[in-house]
Amino acid sequence: MNRIDQRFAQLRAQGRKALIPYIAAGDPAPAVTVEVMHALVQGGADVIELGVPFSDPMADGPVIQRATERAIAQGVGLPQTLDFVRDFRQADAVTPVVLMGYANPVERFGVDSFVAAARTAGVDGVLIVDYPPAESEAFAAALKAADIAPIFLLAPTSTDARMADVGRIASGYVYYVSLKGVTGAGHLDTSAVAAMLPRIRAQVSVPVGVGFGIRDAQTARAIGQLADAVVIGSRLIELMEAQPAERAADIARGFIQDIRQALDA
Repeated sequence: MNRIDQRFAQLRAQGRKALIPYIAAGDPAPAVTVEVMHALVQGGADVIELGVPFSDPMADGPVIQRATERAIAQGVGLPQTLDFVRDFRQADAVTPVVLMGYANPVERFGVDSFVAAARTAGVDGVLIVDYPPAESEAFAAALKAADIAPIFLLAPTSTDARMADVGRIASGYVYYVSLKGVTGAGHLDTSAVAAMLPRIRAQVSVPVGVGFGIRDAQTARAIGQLADAVVIGSRLIELMEAQPAERAADIARGFIQDIRQALDA
């Protein structure tokens, strides 16, 4: 079993929901990325989404854009992101790691080379924002052959046909973008999420994570009562960027502990 499947199976047996924090690889500094990853696990993260820096992150709001710019300025791209995963695996062989990013770095790296390198590094899932599911069957098959889960986004505007496309090829989990717009934008409407999840689950058999707009423990707990997983990123990055880089791990650990306690309450 893929580590993502194992983790969700464990959580289901415990009656708990998954907590999935997002950080950008190389932010706030390359030297602390792996330390922050371990701190997230210590705080209670179940899966880590590691963002691959890209110069045109069209789905991301200003917070993650700034994180991406800081990482690129410090020389971090896809090869360095894979190195972070490899280093993380030296001390943690069980926590699932998902790479989240855009098609351009993968295409430049070479799809087959990327899949092989991701497997070797210890990646468990890949979410490429701008790979449409209807056109990604070959990519999804290549990932699955390497025991890597192809993960896809769904949104409030997703049609039943798109959900069916995702349901046919996705594994690991699907990521429901709960707001129209970019990461970190707007106010999360939990009633709208509650109305959408049955439609998604009618088409998708894997767990459903919800992200975009989750900024505090109260909102995380409300979403955790509805979804299988809570994804949180922009607020975590905001907290880390407001302090010196050497404090990033402590900040990440403390923030995730608060969210974990709320989910488990």
